Amino acid sequence: MAIQQLTDEQIRTWTRAQKDEWWFTNVYRGSMPQLTLRAALTGFLLGAVLAATSLYIGGKTGIGIGVGLTSVILSFALFRALHAAGLAEDYTILENNCTQSIATAAGYVVAPLYSSLAAYMLITGRIIPWWQMMIWMVVISVLGVLVAFPMKRRFINEEQLPFPEGRASGVVLDSLYTGDAAEGVYKARLLGLVAGGTALYQAIVSDGWMKLLQFKILRVDQWAGMSEPWHLHERLDTYYYQAAAKMDLWMPKIMGVDFRMLGLRFTLDAAMLGVGGLMGIAVASSCMLGSFINFVVLAPIMINAGEIVQRISPTGAVVAISRAEIVNQWSLWWGVTMMVTGSIVSLLAKPELFMSMFKKKDKAVAAAQGPDVLAGIEVPLWISYVGVPIFGFLGAWVTHVFFGVPMFLALVSLPLIFVLTIICTNAMALTSWTPTGALSKITQFTMGAIDRSNPASNLLPAGMTSEIASNAANLLSDIKPGYMLGGKPRHQAIGHVIGILAGVMACVPLYFLLFLPADANGVRSAATLVSEQFAMPGALQWKGVAELIAKGVQGLPASALVAMFVAFVSAVAIEIMRIVTKGRFPLSSVSIGLGVVLPPESVFAMWLGALLFWYMGRKHKAPGTPGYRLWVDGCEPICAGLISGAALMGIGNAIVNVLLN
Repeated sequence: MAIQQLTDEQIRTWTRAQKDEWWFTNVYRGSMPQLTLRAALTGFLLGAVLAATSLYIGGKTGIGIGVGLTSVILSFALFRALHAAGLAEDYTILENNCTQSIATAAGYVVAPLYSSLAAYMLITGRIIPWWQMMIWMVVISVLGVLVAFPMKRRFINEEQLPFPEGRASGVVLDSLYTGDAAEGVYKARLLGLVAGGTALYQAIVSDGWMKLLQFKILRVDQWAGMSEPWHLHERLDTYYYQAAAKMDLWMPKIMGVDFRMLGLRFTLDAAMLGVGGLMGIAVASSCMLGSFINFVVLAPIMINAGEIVQRISPTGAVVAISRAEIVNQWSLWWGVTMMVTGSIVSLLAKPELFMSMFKKKDKAVAAAQGPDVLAGIEVPLWISYVGVPIFGFLGAWVTHVFFGVPMFLALVSLPLIFVLTIICTNAMALTSWTPTGALSKITQFTMGAIDRSNPASNLLPAGMTSEIASNAANLLSDIKPGYMLGGKPRHQAIGHVIGILAGVMACVPLYFLLFLPADANGVRSAATLVSEQFAMPGALQWKGVAELIAKGVQGLPASALVAMFVAFVSAVAIEIMRIVTKGRFPLSSVSIGLGVVLPPESVFAMWLGALLFWYMGRKHKAPGTPGYRLWVDGCEPICAGLISGAALMGIGNAIVNVLLN
């Protein structure tokens, strides 16, 4: 059934009261179950699981992945199967939509864990207590919900902005429940099969799972004398280097620098294949270009020039040159310059995002609005008017108490929330893109100009404002399908808060397990945040900007300054070309910079994933054919299966290792 919507003429000429009356009469489904107990519980559990996969991928790539459509498909398949077995009534379309809101909120709330909070711990060396993380994340995320709802009437009800990602969820939901349900079952089955196969592969390459199977279940170590379990090496070139060490084979080098020192390894990382498929060939190729320039060309030159060297750690140990050292000592600066410059230039190229802040409502139109027919189902505005000051002050206070940010600076940053939220919401409404990376730097540089002595003074206020703006924009994107399908906005707001709690409760304990494991003495160290498995590129970007603000450029090598200047000019040129060609220019400066801070092996795996789906999409162009159904229509379920199977089994491997040790 086609989703009812207003014509362009009606959107342009009708008052908001007329639009609300039309929606209430033609679209609203007041009697249909929406935020039921089972929808809330399903969303909570599903959100916790999907938030864990978001944390896993965020730690590897710094990219936040959307989980909305994945949750829609899984919820549909789950309750369709339960209904077929006679165990439950089938899900309603609005129950599924509410579950999607909860799960999506859970997925987005974890972003500070691999960005601002991680950067704070890297700079200060202080481990934030788990309860402080939870309180801070919940407070600022709820503040985002409170900020969003006064804007909902304008962006969704009145201006009827598209919110492409939210609209896609609405269209998928409508097709599942009023169209061919078999297509939804097919996608769910495809996701499940790929996730199962990926999980099996991930178990075979994981030392923890193999140790559990071989040593604890099969007891192979007792009769075979094994001290380490056998498992398939995820880094496939390991087999070559093992043979080379025994047989005196040639060791691959660039300008005399060993491939392994540069991080040039070949790995079959299933999660990264899925991420590449979602990001597309253009973005993945830009990442590949940045990685190639940095690790194949610049890093060997800088190592030979003595700009990147072995160093002595605070404990007196020698830290050898590695991929992480290359990034930390030199490459981070030009990579961050590319990302920040590209983000800001692309943002400034969209003046409509800023002009909307100065739109004035026509007084005659406002006077003619008439009675509010949605007063009983919308979130009352007084909740935001009372809640925003309370939670705003509470957010500033916990930022001051937990992280030592002067109360004055925490309070000064609050007015930026409204400016950044309007920009973020406009961007989300028009493009499904939230420019939080660029906007957070506005707060960082503003706070840094006031206080350069304390990196936390620019990190945490920036983390607070960007997270609030992002939460508000994402909430409105989640509400869009509810508006399209006739759901109650109040229920989705409550669902968003449930999702926030689900994401925080699931991922903060997991964060300590994955990224901050205790040593034999029970001591945790921020040094474990960045590892070969988890590159934490998002945190490194935040850390780099904070250190640049605090220390200035005087302490950087001259070569790094030259590279930053070249990166700045290149990023401006690339973004101008993208603007001039209306997005057809194939390179992205933000993606090039991301390729610099990511491990090359991950970048290559993402590029292979993107290349596979690009090639299969070109090969199977005809809609309705089996190939098109699998590789084009099934792209997202396949990628979601690769990511979720690898991430959940990888998380399980970490838990098993902790329990066995």
